Amino acid sequence: MAEEEENTGYRWESGYEKTWEEIKENEEGLLEASINDIIQREKRKRRLDHTGRSRLGMMRHLYIIVDSSEAMSVQDLKPTRQLCTIKLLEGFVEEFFDQNPISQLGIIITRNMRAEKISELAGNPRKHTQAIQQLKEMACSGEPSLQNALELALNSLRLLPSHASREILVILGSLTTCDPGDILVTIQNLKDKGVVCSVVALAAEVHVCRLLSRETGGTFNVVLDDSHFRDLLLCHVDPPAAASCLESSLIKMGFPMTKSKEPSFTMCMCHLDSPDGEGSGLKTKGYYCPQCYSRYCELPVECRACGLTLVAAPHLARSYHHLFPVASFTELELKNMIEPPAYCYACQKEYSDSDKHVYQCKTCNRIFCLDCDLFIHDTLHSCPGCISSKDAVK
Repeated sequence: MAEEEENTGYRWESGYEKTWEEIKENEEGLLEASINDIIQREKRKRRLDHTGRSRLGMMRHLYIIVDSSEAMSVQDLKPTRQLCTIKLLEGFVEEFFDQNPISQLGIIITRNMRAEKISELAGNPRKHTQAIQQLKEMACSGEPSLQNALELALNSLRLLPSHASREILVILGSLTTCDPGDILVTIQNLKDKGVVCSVVALAAEVHVCRLLSRETGGTFNVVLDDSHFRDLLLCHVDPPAAASCLESSLIKMGFPMTKSKEPSFTMCMCHLDSPDGEGSGLKTKGYYCPQCYSRYCELPVECRACGLTLVAAPHLARSYHHLFPVASFTELELKNMIEPPAYCYACQKEYSDSDKHVYQCKTCNRIFCLDCDLFIHDTLHSCPGCISSKDAVK
């Protein structure tokens, strides 16, 4: 038995990878090659989870529940948990609407055993960013109420049509929750309505949060640092697999008309309820609903008069790429290639000794470097080699 343990090692050692042993200096004393390999492994591991064969909810409706209790004033995330969360949420909102332009988002905070909605479900990222920035002036106090926050989000999500994707993302820094009733009943209601709930814990694992994410089909994670916190948030940018109760439906959308000149200044529909000094809707240009001719400043938006969803062609194109993602490139060792390429096809970067691996497209067989591989799959969503090949044929 002792000899077997010496050969296989302790069981607790097999639960993780010793990544620090993989970081080695090259001939020039640099660590860039080893670090790039670790980054590539983590990025590709998350990408392989999205095979492109699962059904996705394209019109997403996401509520973010932010803990604003006294626990958010702890300074383990610099400068505090609250300020770190606010900063990362601002970037998340921008990235969310860039990748999901026809989706909607809302924000709920919980403190003093209550829940408050600071922004309604809407597709305007500017309003959500302003609501998040106002949290900087709000003091963290009391305990959170996870049940009240979930019930508040559910009251809005249950009214959505059957083809809409319903999601909740909870950012919780407290280890306790003060609830007025049985939270297990709330979790069951969320499950029955097809609401996918995910939790990002800032302190430690809480059983009720793990149960919530498991029962509703979401994810549960505990942050390690601010960089890991950011990565966990960005994992929720891509749409999750659609719930079983999500129905397929044809959605009526309108492509607004534009008029270069107007006889006079007119007020747009999106600024009718704006307080004085907060922007101005008096303009001579705008987007006009093709159904009721109401004017709006920005797209996408849902017409307040007739309820028609107003979008532009690029918005649909950016939402469409989630259904057909670029296939993962084949990883090749540069030193073992019979005819190693001299440079990356996309950025024309010359390969050096620090580049251990290169990546080949399965369709056009072009070779790319690590940075271009990540950029193509995470941002560009199309292979430059395949596009140039199609253009050459035309």
